[in-house]
Amino acid sequence: MRPTTVRSAIGVVLSIAAAAVVLPASAADAATRPATVDKATAASFGHATDLVLARRTAALLDGAAAKRAVPSADRTVHLSAGVTRTENSGLSALRARKQRLAALGEAYTAGDTRVAVDQVQVKGKKATVRVTETTTLTYKKIHGDEPAGTGFKARHQVSFTATGHGKWELTGIKSADDGAVAVNAPAVPKVPARQSLGPTPAAKPADTSWPDRLIPKRQTRSGYNYAAMAAYAEKYWRNYNPAYRQFNEEGGDCTNFISQALKAGGWKPVSGAAADYRTWWYTSSSQSHSWVGANEWSWYAQNSKRVTMLPNVFQLEIGDILQMDFDGDGSKDHSMITTYKSRMGIPYLTYHSTNTYRKSLLSILASYPDAVYYAYRT
Repeated sequence: MRPTTVRSAIGVVLSIAAAAVVLPASAADAATRPATVDKATAASFGHATDLVLARRTAALLDGAAAKRAVPSADRTVHLSAGVTRTENSGLSALRARKQRLAALGEAYTAGDTRVAVDQVQVKGKKATVRVTETTTLTYKKIHGDEPAGTGFKARHQVSFTATGHGKWELTGIKSADDGAVAVNAPAVPKVPARQSLGPTPAAKPADTSWPDRLIPKRQTRSGYNYAAMAAYAEKYWRNYNPAYRQFNEEGGDCTNFISQALKAGGWKPVSGAAADYRTWWYTSSSQSHSWVGANEWSWYAQNSKRVTMLPNVFQLEIGDILQMDFDGDGSKDHSMITTYKSRMGIPYLTYHSTNTYRKSLLSILASYPDAVYYAYRT
């Protein structure tokens, strides 16, 4: 993780709704084209999105870092009234999250958000823009052994409307990822209700309070290499391993990712029917449901005796797995692997969807205080 300075809209945010995005003269004509816009206009779309997302990141920062002004060019962004209200509400939620984190003993001293435009589609006066956000945050050394920082890559779909005279208005921004929200996402999305599940191995939820005792982890007789699991996850959290398919467009890549890491650490495939949760495997053309499905992975892991359930989430160690049920409906929604643990006993999780590096358990609990958590000792 590289140390960076924050590029946020703090210092001009109070006037952001009154400013305007000034595009080149060709922008108004470009809005009538069916498929594309010129490079300058696309860059302006990216710049406008960057301001919104950087402002979110800055709301989480500690001390003077959150108050740094931005270059004067950043004063030309125009948000719709609806987006302005939504973002102001979201920033209040992020500041409340920062306070919850501070109470738990965590803060960020610096942050950096950057946006790359992946695709622009224009129809009439409407533009739909796909972007990738890359954000890094530096952990404040409160206990002294926190990792250097955390980071993630997130995809967004942003809507713009041409308002005439070469100007545009940002009218909407939404996540294009499944899984846990990024640390600077102001709201937790609702998860659609699922049908009740049939009889399968039941995982016991883990407590989220500070435990009475920790459970040290030792190398097992089966020879699992937990350091290799963590090293694999931290190598491929952002740049995907080309040897595997990814499932971001098919419900999320989080369980596929932890399966890869577990295999790298010594878990052996078990062949059989893809739908049989007692199997766990991946080939060049297919994979078991337990390889990619959060619930199916849990059923396999418990049935195979490759895991034991931990009573408390803070007992997670390197190579252990944390799963979340966002809305408490009994169906697991997200899988993560522990890749770092501080001497104070704080686990740090790495995962896909949204692709994230060393996010502290404290941050996850602060973002999802009402979720149900399942902790697995591998």
